[in-house]
Amino acid sequence: MNGLFVTGTDTEVGKTFVSAALVKSLSASYWKPVQTGPDQDHDTPEIQRLTGITDQNIYPCSYSFPDPLSPHEAARRVGQTINLDNINLPLISIDEFLIVEGAGGALVPLNDQFMMTDLMVKVNLPVVIVARSGLGTINHTLLTIEALKGRGLTLAGVIMNGPENKGNREAIEEYGKVPVVAELPRCEHVTAETIAELMPRLQRFSESLGRK
Repeated sequence: MNGLFVTGTDTEVGKTFVSAALVKSLSASYWKPVQTGPDQDHDTPEIQRLTGITDQNIYPCSYSFPDPLSPHEAARRVGQTINLDNINLPLISIDEFLIVEGAGGALVPLNDQFMMTDLMVKVNLPVVIVARSGLGTINHTLLTIEALKGRGLTLAGVIMNGPENKGNREAIEEYGKVPVVAELPRCEHVTAETIAELMPRLQRFSESLGRK
């Protein structure tokens, strides 16, 4: 299957921003398996606003909860438990590419037994890690890389979000043995035009995946 799973070193690290850029660059469809938070903060409408993709290229969440909390706690608040067996990759066409966006970081719990990494293992797609570019990101990113590699996951690369930081980029590549495939500026007010302007920064990565 053609696709990527987008995770982050933390919450609010820019996963949806990067997911939108990847959807646009790769002419991809989008799926958010687990969504937490009120309707106005959902990521799927934001992806559509930023990329212009149609409803037929958006796949519905398997679980959605109103409280902006870790998935396991958001489910508990409404008397539910997330069942990993109920989260299955959408059936997509042979030439379709799918961006799957996780919730929170790589080790956020889904329930008392499974974490987001277990969902990554189940869907079995290469993983893109979204990381901040500033102070602290080396530790956070290397910990995430170690957790994912330890579970046998394939890492497609790291995308750094924020002001360019050559030292941090080189440290992540040297010690994590994973390429930083793009550096994107952090934007406070993101528009469709913002996403379009980022396409040259993702062109080489898109071409490496066979998408032009």
